[in-house]
Amino acid sequence: MTSSNDLFAAAPQGNQNTKARVNKDGSYTAADIEILEGLEPVRRRPGMYIGGTDEKALHHLFAEVIDNAMDEAVEGHATRITVELEADGFLTVRDDGRGIPVDPHPKFTDKSALEVILTTLHSGGKFNSKVYATSGGLHGVGVSVVNALSARLEVEVARDGALWRQVYERGQPVTALERVGPTRGRRGTAMRFLPDPEIFGEGAAFRAARIFRMSRAKAYLFGGVKIGWSCDPELIGANDDIPAEAEFHFPGGLADFLAERTAGATTVTPAPFAGKHKAETGHGTVEWAITWLGDRDAFMSSYCNTVPTPEGGTHETGLRAALSKGLRAYGEMVGNKKAAQITAEDVMAAAGAMLSVFIREPEFQGQTKEKLASQSAARIVEQAVRDEFDHWLTASPAQASRLLEFVIERAEERLRRKREKEVNRKAATRKLRLPGKLADCSQNTAAGSEIFIVEGDSAGGSAKQARDRRTQAVLPLRGKILNVANASSAKLAQNQLLSDLVLALGCGTGSAFRADDLRYERVIVMTDADVDGAHIASLLMTFFYTQMRPLIEGGHLYLAVPPLYRLTQGGKTLYARDDAHKDALLESEFTGKGKVEIARFKGLGEMMPAQLKETTMDPATRSLLRVAIEEDDGATAGVVDRLMGTKPEARFAFIQERAPYADGLDI
Repeated sequence: MTSSNDLFAAAPQGNQNTKARVNKDGSYTAADIEILEGLEPVRRRPGMYIGGTDEKALHHLFAEVIDNAMDEAVEGHATRITVELEADGFLTVRDDGRGIPVDPHPKFTDKSALEVILTTLHSGGKFNSKVYATSGGLHGVGVSVVNALSARLEVEVARDGALWRQVYERGQPVTALERVGPTRGRRGTAMRFLPDPEIFGEGAAFRAARIFRMSRAKAYLFGGVKIGWSCDPELIGANDDIPAEAEFHFPGGLADFLAERTAGATTVTPAPFAGKHKAETGHGTVEWAITWLGDRDAFMSSYCNTVPTPEGGTHETGLRAALSKGLRAYGEMVGNKKAAQITAEDVMAAAGAMLSVFIREPEFQGQTKEKLASQSAARIVEQAVRDEFDHWLTASPAQASRLLEFVIERAEERLRRKREKEVNRKAATRKLRLPGKLADCSQNTAAGSEIFIVEGDSAGGSAKQARDRRTQAVLPLRGKILNVANASSAKLAQNQLLSDLVLALGCGTGSAFRADDLRYERVIVMTDADVDGAHIASLLMTFFYTQMRPLIEGGHLYLAVPPLYRLTQGGKTLYARDDAHKDALLESEFTGKGKVEIARFKGLGEMMPAQLKETTMDPATRSLLRVAIEEDDGATAGVVDRLMGTKPEARFAFIQERAPYADGLDI
């Protein structure tokens, strides 16, 4: 029992829609229930079927028609499709497939099967897997929607030796299905249609460049089809770099597509990872082509049964899982502990990827089919791609190593951003605390100030006494810091010495580096003038190069030059940087009268504060070496990777190459 106040009204069953109307006087009766029959719901609410009435929705009409032609090609019934854009705005899509059936439909005996398909929602051959094992049109509304939203649609069918023709306007047939003659060897379906200005607005028209790209993309997705393109030259815009006529045929499939998309790009690996896999049991074909880009933005283009899925879906999930799991497993196999931190996000961050799947009865989100929802697709893709990826990595260790290191860099950058985000969030709620061992300068501005990074607490004590408290800060570091070139981001995050250093400088690291927040104008590494000191300085320079490179590029990083020897004769005292400098001073600065006492400093901590100030910290008397990056940055990166990276064999080779220079050394 219902009343005029009921919230819901029952809709009749079948191919009808209902619409309730509320009168101005508030009454609501059975007479107010409208029944939208046939294709009228499509014209009333086009957004429900093609997503709107904008340019994207307009071109979706072409996608629905060419998808039908592609389904014929994928099933092996068609080898050629032609697309023609005419000066009057009509678009024609023709295939050489089986042709839409024209005999009377068994349920609607007064109509041909062709008319049923063009005028009835949820009709077609795609529901029967015996007719189409895979198809892009699954809801049975595609071509009927095109008919409903076209001012005029002309269809020709060549099959069984006869050519048939029928004309429709705004979804309604205006001619009967007519037999116009023999096929003369032709077969297939041709649809010529013009978008309705009542739906899309006056002046709305297909864009030649967009139709051209959509047609070419279809040819890439199925290597067995040829697609002919022709367009009236007047429709090609001045900035459209497309021909008036073309033939698309790409036997290489997605590999050819990827090569075209990435032409001229710098890639991490010389060869892309591409392949095709067809399941031995059941139905499922997966094709992929992936490269990693060093100088362009990442992209992912995926398709299901030749239908673009710009919003991704389960097939993309399977691809990401296969690549990330495969690269982690390879890293574990070669003993790279950093590989454990790799995620799918890191693998795809700089990837150019193309993925196409053909599966039975796929499920999409929405009629426009922009996202694949079939759960089986993730499993099919992951299994197909993972095995091939494992073989691809092990077949070329050099290529696999480059890719692994590249992706690890992306992972460390991601973790670094996460840490800095957490630090920024904490800093917003409480004042940032400086490291306890930092003896800061009293000056608040960065201009003219400097911080000495000192090796050990003993040297730090001397430096704190020798400094100018107004402009000079001192941060002692105990022992050798972490080698960040071969350490994981997790270890870097846990290292207290580096955390203190980053905190003291205040400028962040990696992509979050902020030059304006650097608290000191000069950052001076001050270590002992011996081999251990040089090693510590190298570790610090590696840290700055990999984590704070703009600091070096801005000319803020320096090396102090402390003396190794003190030379005294009578009241004369000089300091020597190294053995060569000592010998030069003995020869040029000291006379033969009296013995020259030579004292070798074991470290900065042994120097009196006054000596340290005079020789190393006083701007008036000291010497500093500014650290810079060579113009050939590739050479610099190569040296850092070779001497500080994860490959001990590279360092061993370096030592062997320079062994002759060790002759005569007392070691």
